[in-house]
Amino acid sequence: MLNTAIYQCKPAIYLQQGENRVSIDWSRYDAVALSDTVTGLDPSEATEVRACWSSDCFYVQFVCEDSYIVSEYRHRDDPLYEQDVVELFIDEAGEGLEYIELEVSPNNVIFDARIQNDGQKSITDSDAKWDLTGLLTTVENDGKGNLVYEIHIPAQNFQNPPQAGRSWNVNFYRIDEDTNGNRGYQAWSPTGEVNYHIPSRFGKLEFVDAI
Repeated sequence: MLNTAIYQCKPAIYLQQGENRVSIDWSRYDAVALSDTVTGLDPSEATEVRACWSSDCFYVQFVCEDSYIVSEYRHRDDPLYEQDVVELFIDEAGEGLEYIELEVSPNNVIFDARIQNDGQKSITDSDAKWDLTGLLTTVENDGKGNLVYEIHIPAQNFQNPPQAGRSWNVNFYRIDEDTNGNRGYQAWSPTGEVNYHIPSRFGKLEFVDAI
């Protein structure tokens, strides 16, 4: 597999940790910027992504400049990718044949599925009836023109759960429509075309044990 982007995923540092609420100190983590998935250029509205981990959970934060929102879907596993959305793909085995697709809309509606791929750029099967167990997502407006998405995925969902020294192939994406109806497609590791399902273009997320 061709991995051009690497993210050093560090252990979670908590501002608050309770039974029903976990707050991450996101200021402690490096951000990666998404770019146009075709050209690699900066998008009209910026997106930053951060991630961290514990033995119990994998955490991701998207911070999205968003002056115009298109988001009408209200039900889990609606086709969120037809409107504004952030997306996370996780290939635990790194073989490009099976991965998790998770999408979150500005209204905090979820799409999650297990994807089968031919290893090139084509989906061979998609199981949207499958759900991540214990998934927690939030979407908040920070008052500065940004939508802040937070994703908590319990480690029990993974066959190769977060642990120092391990790695996953992943990609972070965003779809953002402007006032003229033009859709922008952003990626951490650009795919070179308007197709996010190209596993060879996923980046590598490496779990490390030190802040």
